[in-house]
Order: sequence, then C-alpha cells, then structure tokens
Amino acid sequence: MGKLTKVFSSFKIWVYIIFFIITLAAISPNPWNSGVAIRNVDLNSTAELSGIKSANPNEVPMVRERIISINGNEIKNVEDYNRILSTIKVDSSVNIVAEKSQFMRKDYNNYAFRAVGDQNLGMTVYEAPKSNIRLGLDLQGGTRVVLSPDEKLSKDDMDLLIDNLNQRINVLGLSDVIIRNSLDLTGNQFIIIEIAGANEKDVENILAKQGKFEAKIANDTVFRGGKEDITFVCRTSADCQGIDPQFGCQESAQGVVCRYYFQISISQNAANKFAETTNKITVLYDGGDPSGSLSEPIDFYLDDVKVQSLNIGGGLKGRPETSIAISVVGSGLSGVDARNDANDRMKQIQTLLITGSLPVKLNIIKTDSISPSLGKEFLQNAMLIGLLSIIAVTAIVILRYKKWKIAFPIITVITSEILLILGVAALLKQNIDIAGIAGIIVAIGTGVDDQIVITDETIGKDDDDEYKFLSWAQKLKKAFFIVFAAYAATVASMIPLLFAGAGLLKGFAVTTIIGVTNGVFITRPAFAKLMEILVSDDDKE
Repeated sequence: MGKLTKVFSSFKIWVYIIFFIITLAAISPNPWNSGVAIRNVDLNSTAELSGIKSANPNEVPMVRERIISINGNEIKNVEDYNRILSTIKVDSSVNIVAEKSQFMRKDYNNYAFRAVGDQNLGMTVYEAPKSNIRLGLDLQGGTRVVLSPDEKLSKDDMDLLIDNLNQRINVLGLSDVIIRNSLDLTGNQFIIIEIAGANEKDVENILAKQGKFEAKIANDTVFRGGKEDITFVCRTSADCQGIDPQFGCQESAQGVVCRYYFQISISQNAANKFAETTNKITVLYDGGDPSGSLSEPIDFYLDDVKVQSLNIGGGLKGRPETSIAISVVGSGLSGVDARNDANDRMKQIQTLLITGSLPVKLNIIKTDSISPSLGKEFLQNAMLIGLLSIIAVTAIVILRYKKWKIAFPIITVITSEILLILGVAALLKQNIDIAGIAGIIVAIGTGVDDQIVITDETIGKDDDDEYKFLSWAQKLKKAFFIVFAAYAATVASMIPLLFAGAGLLKGFAVTTIIGVTNGVFITRPAFAKLMEILVSDDDKE
C-alpha cells in the first residue's frame, strides 16, 4: 500500500490523471449510440419545410440530431433507415422522431409532413457517431477538391472568394464542409474543399458554375451581383451599417427580434430599372411605419435558387435611388442571440451582393472521391495496424526488461497516449485522417523511444561506474535532456509539413506535434515518477 500511496500523492501523476479524464470526456465514447445522424437537408425539401435542419459543422458529433424512429419503426442504423424509407409512398404521412443530446439532457423532436416524391425525403444521413472524434474524408467517405486561382490573390480577395464558396455551399444545404486556403513552400495559392458524404459529381456541380446573383421584384430582374450593377456594399464602416436606429431590438412572443441595416450603391442603369419596376407596385400600410412598404418584396437568387427576401420601404416606390438601405431581421431567445443572428444574416446578404459570381476563375488541380464503405475499410485496417503495433511493442519490451513492473508502465502509457492525442484532437476540432493516424503512430513510436531512454538512463546502467553513484534525480536529468532534444527536433521537422503539398500533410504534422507535446509535458514526467516509485524503492530495500 506504501507504493500505491506514493503514486496517488504525486503531483505529476495527478496532472496525468486529470488530463486523461479531460480528454476522455472530450471524446465522449458511446459504442451503444444508435440511430442515424442528420448530415445535410436539401433546400426547400419536405424535410426542411417541416423544420429539420442540416447539421451545424461547429457542433461536436455526439450532440448532432439523430433520427431514432420513422412512423413508429425504430431506426438503429443506415440499413434500417433505407429499409423504412423504401416503404414510404408518395403523398403518405411521415412522422419522424429525432433525439438531440445537450450535455446531460436529451431533447426529442417530432417532425410530421407528407412525402412528395423525394427519394430520401430531402435528407442525407450517416451512422450515428460513437464518439466526438472527427474522421477525415479518408475514413468516412466524401470528396476533396484542390483548386488553384487563375491569378494571384490578396488576403482580402482570398477571404472574399472563400466567403462566396461558403455561401454557395450553405445555399445547397450541405454541412460537414471544410473550405480553407493553403500555400505550398514555393508560395503557390490553393483552395482545399472537403465535403463529407458528397460524391465527385455533387462537388463539381457546385464549382463548375462561376455563380449568378440576381435581385428580382415581382419576377422582374432589377439588378445583378457584381461590379456592373453593384458599385458599393458597406461592410466595414459603422456609418453605413449596424443596428437599425428606428427599430433596434424589440421583444416578441418567441423572444427578441433585432433589425440590422446596411447601405448599398447600385449603378444608374440599375437604379432606373428599380424605379421602373417599383412604380407598378402598390404600397401597403400596417400602421407601424407611416411610409409603409411595397406589396412585393425584393428576392435574391443565387444560381436560380431564392436565398433571401427583403421588404422594400414605401418611400422608394418609383424612385431611381442609387443608394439603398437593406434591412435584415434576426431573432433569438435573448438580445445577444438576436443581434448575433441579425448580424450573421446581414453578412450573408453582403457576401451575396459582392460575390454573386466568383471573382476569379478556379482551376481544379486534383479531385479525390472516397466511398463511405472504402473509408470504413480504411478505418478498420488502421485500427488493426495500431493493435498489432501495440502487441509487438509489448512483446519487445517484455523480452528486453523481463520485468512486468517495468514493462507494464510503458505499455499503459502507450495506450493512454493514443487517447490523449484523440482527446486533444477532439477539443481542437481536428479531423483524424489516414495522415493523422500515421502521425499518431509516429508520436507513439517516439514515446516508446523516450520511455526506453528514461528506463535505460535510470536503471539500465547500474554496472557503469559513471552512473553507479548518481542520484535518481541526476539520472532523470540526463534522460530528459535527451528527451527534450528529440522533442525539439521532431517539432522542427514537422513545421514545414504544415504547408507542404498544399497542406494535405497537415493532419500528419498536427497529430505528431500534439502527440510528442502531450508526451514531453504530461506522460513522460508521470512515467518517470512511476518508475522512481516502482523501481527506486526496490533498490533501497
């Protein structure tokens, strides 16, 4: 009991235990999680109209909404979902029960609608996640596209281009999408788009069109996005955008409603077309606004899909105004939520007005499409390789030291380091792909090497006269000098890989850095203390 007391009274071991618990909570493993998780909901589909929403890409996997029942039939997996779906006839009633986890609470939502011919009810689903570990395209299936702009872009232009692509993908109801820019070591610019669960054709359809933005009133096009009609959109100045001073935020039955506005300028030709069209429309008065509003809204279309409708003030009827204030309303349970919602909606419209079409032509450099079944096979093979690696290391360590009290801590730390890496990756919302798994293997290999160095430097050289009379602390100091030198060399060698190959090796570099950093600052000190308690005390006895 003396050694056990020393183990649990050590600060270094408690740091290790606390971090282990935190990462385990971040992973939130639940192998019994059933149902199918909702990934994408098609725009204007029966599912969307009933209130079902696409998954929020910022949500951790375990809190995503899961379908657990359709028309009273329990749904445990994708096979059940497809089987029940095949029995639903056109114009028949559909009742879906979905579950959404919120920390320690579970919320249940009921969605009722009629099937109108969508083969999948307008939804894309996947197997309910078993943990918060985010799998990359290599492991869950999907499409990755590497694009290169036709010309060199500034940071602002690149941000504008990525905003446009994000908006276009949001219009299509897709989630689990990663869009990021990357530079290679020679300074070439790339845009990498990863869409989980999508096929190559879906992605090419999104990227093939440069994009068409139109503003219509009563089905008449009054102006189009781009420099020809839109001469200015306020985005950064507080003088021409912000909360509407005439409306502000007001309480409603559902919470709080806030109205934001921003100014745009259109060309004179567009203004004349706007005046001509609005002059034919009547003005409605609701009593709240003395100027009223036109009976027809202005509708915004992206690639012929309506994405937003805004009311037009009655004072603008028949006037060729080149400066127009557009209002956007947001709602929420609190004032902060409502303001954030209105601000987000305002930014979306601003992006549409500026980037109705892509500002630059994009060339497709590379396209990788992986089926979900192949991704599942990759994952199974990776887990098998990891298990075999641990067994091989265990056998070698036992043969080398021939003492369980030395071998057991090494093997325990190896296993826990895998969970620590996955937990930190979950906290950082880092996807784990094939390259990431390779990084985990490298980090674990480095960890085994460090532990063998610590073991050999402390107990493996007792026959050496130079080491025989050194204290345990002096031996550890020598061991950790080697460990930190190896750590610095590893991190330095990984930094170029963050940018190499258009960033496609980033997963390998990030997981390797996470693994060796966890090891040097958390598991190595705890391992050294454990070895001191288990071995040094025996030497004294």
